[in-house]
Amino acid sequence: MTRRGKGTSFSGGARGGDAISSGRSQRQLRVGEEIRHVLSEALRRAHFRDPDLDGLIVTVTEVRVSPDLKNATAFVLPLAGDDGAKVVKGLTRAQAYIRTLVAQEINLRFAPTLSFKLDTSFDTAGRIDSVLHRPEVRADVEREPEAQADIDKASGDDKQS
Repeated sequence: MTRRGKGTSFSGGARGGDAISSGRSQRQLRVGEEIRHVLSEALRRAHFRDPDLDGLIVTVTEVRVSPDLKNATAFVLPLAGDDGAKVVKGLTRAQAYIRTLVAQEINLRFAPTLSFKLDTSFDTAGRIDSVLHRPEVRADVEREPEAQADIDKASGDDKQS
């Protein structure tokens, strides 16, 4: 006869209990950050034979890891944003060597398969900033408090009636 203990429900588990609002678990975030540090150090030391990576300063902005920790996507950005596609191609060619470095530095059951993408979040932020500083958008933002005051005044007149 098997005996079941109290509190053996798995409904809150790792996914529900420590899941971050972005949908990634605490472990995924921690492993991604560790991989980011290893990649940054490897790129800083620049032991690559690839001419596309020679002498370039590359920033690793984020590493996203799959839930099973077997795949990782590194978002990279070369200094001054020059030749981003060339850097991504070079890193993709050096993927096996970089994966070996990650496996040596991080104690995981499986070394994740790495893929590299150009980080465009800074470009997107710049475009949003330029839109927010346009004169027509600024006029709408400045006009909004006046419109809110008119709405408040109108609703106050309705309450008095």
